[in-house]
Amino acid sequence: MRFHGYFRSSASYRCRIAFGLKHVEYDLRPVHLRRGGGEQNTPDYRQLNPQGLVPALETAGLVLTQSLAIVEWLDERYPEPPLLPADSDQRALVRGFAQAIACDIHPLQNLRVLRFLTSELELDQAQLDRWCQHWIGEGLMACEALIAGNEFDFAFGDAPGLADICLVPQMYSADRFGVDLERMPRLRAVRDRCEALPAFAAAHPSRQPDADA
Repeated sequence: MRFHGYFRSSASYRCRIAFGLKHVEYDLRPVHLRRGGGEQNTPDYRQLNPQGLVPALETAGLVLTQSLAIVEWLDERYPEPPLLPADSDQRALVRGFAQAIACDIHPLQNLRVLRFLTSELELDQAQLDRWCQHWIGEGLMACEALIAGNEFDFAFGDAPGLADICLVPQMYSADRFGVDLERMPRLRAVRDRCEALPAFAAAHPSRQPDADA
């Protein structure tokens, strides 16, 4: 398995957590999103992933893209420990939470969006920070409400799963952009429990071989 990712990418971070929970080894191929105009824009990488995004996973003649698709593929190929509940209703709730992050919050802080805001709309850094703080904060407040009544150790159960895999990288981004998390005690408690686990700790951006300042 060749895993193309970037240490600070939330989507790559999700996959690293899933690899760790599943105890699956992979060959990391770093794709630096900022160096030289972005290695994701090179012809070789665009041939691999026409979207020019990370992650991409090469395995058994396949090229898999999109982090949630990769995580669910891992869950089906390596079923223990499960990342989704057995009950169909609970699976739908978990997927809804995960997609609230991966489809609604994360894209608005994506590097290509922020570059467009600076290059085309001429936002300065303070305006970019405010943009990210607003959309991340609003989205995470909704996520807080989605799990506020759950009395589990993790988002939807007593073991980490897909929802937690999406939550922890988004909380990392929230810290990076200075989002006030004080009103999100449930999310903060889940994150703390996750980060105490080896799979989450090893996946942290600061512990990746391609990490830089």
